[in-house]
This record gives sequence, structure tokens and C-alpha cells, in this order.
Amino acid sequence: MSPAARALDLVDIDSVLTDEEKAVRASVRQLCEEAVLPHVADWYEAGELPGARDLARRFGELGLLGMHLEGYGCAGTSAVEYGLACLELEAADSGVRSLVSVQGSLAMFAIWRFGSEEQKQEWLPRMAAGEAIGCFGLTEPDHGSDPASMRTRARRDGDDWVLDGTKMWITNGSIADVAVVWAQADDEEKGTTVRGFVVPTDTPGFSAPEITHKMSLRASITSELVLEGVRLPADAVLPEVKGLKGPLSCLSEARYGIIWGSMGAARSAFQTAVDYSRSREQFGRPIGGFQLTQHKLAQMHQELTNGTLLALHLGRLKDTKGLRPEQVSVGKLNNVSKAIAICRTARTILGANGISAEYPVMRHANNLESVLTYEGTEEMHTLVIGQALTGQAAYR
Repeated sequence: MSPAARALDLVDIDSVLTDEEKAVRASVRQLCEEAVLPHVADWYEAGELPGARDLARRFGELGLLGMHLEGYGCAGTSAVEYGLACLELEAADSGVRSLVSVQGSLAMFAIWRFGSEEQKQEWLPRMAAGEAIGCFGLTEPDHGSDPASMRTRARRDGDDWVLDGTKMWITNGSIADVAVVWAQADDEEKGTTVRGFVVPTDTPGFSAPEITHKMSLRASITSELVLEGVRLPADAVLPEVKGLKGPLSCLSEARYGIIWGSMGAARSAFQTAVDYSRSREQFGRPIGGFQLTQHKLAQMHQELTNGTLLALHLGRLKDTKGLRPEQVSVGKLNNVSKAIAICRTARTILGANGISAEYPVMRHANNLESVLTYEGTEEMHTLVIGQALTGQAAYR
């Protein structure tokens, strides 16, 4: 290994990866180097993701969309291979990883796990190829961490369903061909319960105005979803799930990818800091030769190594036994918070250059502020872990 490579993997994590896992990682890294890294700083500065559909098709050609799902044109890879792909995607940009995560782990997973065979055949092959884009409508303007209080409603009108409501902070929303929307629905057995609906975005009454003026995840498309009398046939509902376990299980899939992805952002910032410390000179020598800088680099390396090992451990568990919700919470809570700390420390090593778009550090740090919040805030994952430790729910 080169000195640069050894600095990223002093404990030789690579030695426990299979050849297949390394091949997946290499192919995703190469695609990001070709299609994302030359442009992402400009995308971020402009606050847009131009050519998102073309990028999705390239991801589809490589098998990245819904890659951990079986059948329907999906690659059927292992959880670890999917995690390594997320790490490489987020090393390029969190927004790019979000595009892939929302497509595969939220929209596609919901249809794959809870949909009818007709819904799967209609949507999954095209989504796996990147020919159709999906989004996932759960969060609302007034209800994020408490989805049980959502106000979006689905009522029966003859054999049809009619949906009314608003969703917020929806990745891929304004370019999506299909939205998986969760709503409070009439139910003969339960009165009212949460149901999922497969909503083609060209349905009358559906709109997705894009959210602008973001300071984070700027190279990502984020939208509202507005449903005003959206009429759907009876078979638009996801038939295999009722209640919050549907959307929450989808979120667990996506959170697993974040556990890995956040380490990609951290690795990029750490590698930038190491390289900078070798070339930047002050007081007659590289700043990497000073004890305080080496202390920062050593601490960053420790957290990056620990987080990557945690992600790998959870990935092996997912491939063999499956993961419990609290295990996913441990991973997301630890790795995202540590990734932000790594980025902030890297910024101090780069000094004023740390805020320049010439380097990826500030972009990663800003993106991770969103990653820290979405798909479960620090507070919510802390309470999930607390409940697992004590047996007491402290959400209210």
C-alpha cells in the first residue's frame, strides 16, 4: 500500500473484505470520479443537480439502484456491498448518496417489500435501470419525528382512494415519476391506520414544488409534495402492510446506508486534511510535522476507523441475522456525529482554505448537518437506544 492508502487504513480493514466487495467499491469509486467529482463543487455552489436523470441512468447501468434487493432487475448484492457503495457515493457528496438511497432503500424497498406483484412488475425494473425515479413521502411540514400525527388523509370514494395533504423535505420529489406516499386511511378493522400508496406523479392534483435556498445538500433535489384531491384506483395501496411499521422499516433500510455513507464523507475530509498537512508549510516545515496537527489527525483516524468497523460489523449482521432497530440507531447516531466532528477538525487543519470550494471539507460538513437530522434526529436515535437499554419509552 502507498503511504496515502496506509494513512486511511492503518488497521488494514481491507484485509477482511472479499474480492467481490472490493470490486463493488472500486467500480462505484470510478464512476464517482468520472461523473460526480469533476462537477459537484459547481453543482453545490449553484444549488442544483443538473442532469439528475442522466446520472440516475448511469447508476442504474452499474446496478446501484435497489442493488440490495432481489429480482425485478435488481442486482441482489449483499448488505456490505451496498454499504461500501454508499460510502463511495457519499465520499463524493451526500446529496448524490441521497438520490441512490431514496430511490433504492425507500421508494423501491417499499414497493418490493409491501407492494403487489403488479406494482412490482410495473415499477421496479424501470426504477432499477434508472429509467423511472421514485420519492418517498412521509415527513410533513408540522410532523417529522412524530409520523403518527401526520395529517395527510386517504379516504374511500367508491372503489377509489382520494388523497389530500402535504409532505416536506422530499428528496427527488420534483423529478420523480412515482411517489410512495403514507397517509392516515380509513380501515374497516382499525378505524384509521397508516397506509402506503403508489402515486404516479402525473396524477391530477399532485404537484412537487422544489425547495430552494438550502445551505446544505445543495447538490440534491428537495421538494414538497402537495396532494389535492389525488384520485387513485383501489389497487394503488400497498397491500402487504398497515400501520407505521411500513414506513419505519423503510427508514431502517435507508438509515443503514447512512451508517456507511457518513464514513465516506468523513474519509474524504480526513484524506484532504492528511494530504494538506504534508504539503502546507508554516515556520519552515509541513504542518503535519507539528504535534498538535498530528494529534488532530490521530483522533480523526481513530473515529473514522471505529465508525467504519461499526458499519462493517452491522453489515455482516444484516447479511446473516438481520438488524434490530436499536442497532441501526447505534450506527447512525455514532457515525454521523463522528463524521461531522471529523469534518470540523479537518477544516481547522486547512485553516482559511477549509471554507473554500476548492476543497470538499466544508461541503461535507454542511451536508452532514442535514444527514444528522433526516431519517431520525440525534434525539430520536438517543431515545431508541435508551429504550433498548432501560425498557422504558421516553418519547413523550
